Amino acid sequence: MGSAGSELTVECTEMGPVIRRLSVEVDPVRVDKAFERAYRDLAKTARIKGFRPGKVPRSVLQRMYGASLPDEIERMLVSETLTEAIEKAEVVPVSEPDIEADRPEAGSVFRYTAQIEVKPEIELPDLSALSGQSPRVSVEDDEIEAELERMRERNAPWVEEPEETVAANGHTLMLDFVGCVDGETFQGGSAKGVDLQLGTGTMVPGFEEQLLGVRSGEDRQIEITFPDDYGSDELNGKDAVFDCHILAVKRREVPALDDEFAKDLGDFETLEDLRARIRDDLTGRRDESAKQALQRSLIDALIEASSFEVPPGVIDRQLQSQLRSMHSQYQGRVPDEVLQEQLGRMQEEGRPAAERRVREAFLFDAIAEAESIEVGEADVGVRLGEMAEAQGVDVEKLRGMAQQQGWLHAVEQELRDQKVFELLVSRARVEEVEADEEAEATEA
Repeated sequence: MGSAGSELTVECTEMGPVIRRLSVEVDPVRVDKAFERAYRDLAKTARIKGFRPGKVPRSVLQRMYGASLPDEIERMLVSETLTEAIEKAEVVPVSEPDIEADRPEAGSVFRYTAQIEVKPEIELPDLSALSGQSPRVSVEDDEIEAELERMRERNAPWVEEPEETVAANGHTLMLDFVGCVDGETFQGGSAKGVDLQLGTGTMVPGFEEQLLGVRSGEDRQIEITFPDDYGSDELNGKDAVFDCHILAVKRREVPALDDEFAKDLGDFETLEDLRARIRDDLTGRRDESAKQALQRSLIDALIEASSFEVPPGVIDRQLQSQLRSMHSQYQGRVPDEVLQEQLGRMQEEGRPAAERRVREAFLFDAIAEAESIEVGEADVGVRLGEMAEAQGVDVEKLRGMAQQQGWLHAVEQELRDQKVFELLVSRARVEEVEADEEAEATEA
């Protein structure tokens, strides 16, 4: 396919389902104008002995800068004409094009090629033929009682045991300790007034076990060996001695399970009110989990029923986005060498997941277009209102932030995807299954 204008000729060649090659020719008139503009701009800034600024003859500029200037003119011409060439070819790029260009010469045609990835043509399957699985949502009485017990444990205050009490797993010790390796103290090996709950495995193996049976006020010396991979060259595999002084032995005093306990936790009059809240919270979380599971199963079915080539550059961009997100999430929270190892592993192993996300996005785009699904201003207003209420800010202020920071489009995209998912649920065959059945289906 070819397209021509007074200054630009474009030939579009299909190189594959998602690749187009644009052969672009810029006529000599436009090329000469680019050279003239480049030399004019250069004359304004060039400082050459014997000539006033802005008065350097072009012949002098050509002699001094003629070898390097065409590179700048090449970038200028491609930048100025690429969008026009894409419009003439009637293609919609989905990633940055690869450019190969000849060296421009005054008075001659300038030629370059642009290899462009385009959105794939997708033939959607019959949505009513898709099937998905939704885990059945239920909350049993014993689950509520188990949660109540966990709440009692979390809200149990620590009380100091009598001096004669022997420390056991579950007790918390308040203690001072000083550690030495080869008779010398080391960084991080000493502390005062720290709390240590026995049986949690918080300390180096052997440390907590040797404190079992201590009493308040007792001194005890313990010996441990640091693991070979402890993470410190100073301590890896070394023997250490810790002199410990026990300041107190404490235990949790679990509150009675009654109306007073419920009142202490918040806006509850009775224990039954608290049970009702726990049931509602568990049901809400499981409803959301079931919705996500149904969405995964429907998208799996949609991808399985659809066949199209995905532009590799879009997959690369998605993978890089995942890597940046992972780097941002864990930077400063894990050692840099560990983070770099994880990023390297994701670079190698994360491409299938990136491709799946890209396929999902293209399919949702195709469904939205085929079904004329749109997001209106009213939809966005409702969503921003929900977000503003949750964050305790003015909705118009939030809208201004969204526009300024550029995430308003992400809100629109989220709402559109919700509408597409709702359409899938309404069209597809949805089977209610037990939660473990859904997990087995997902693994299979």
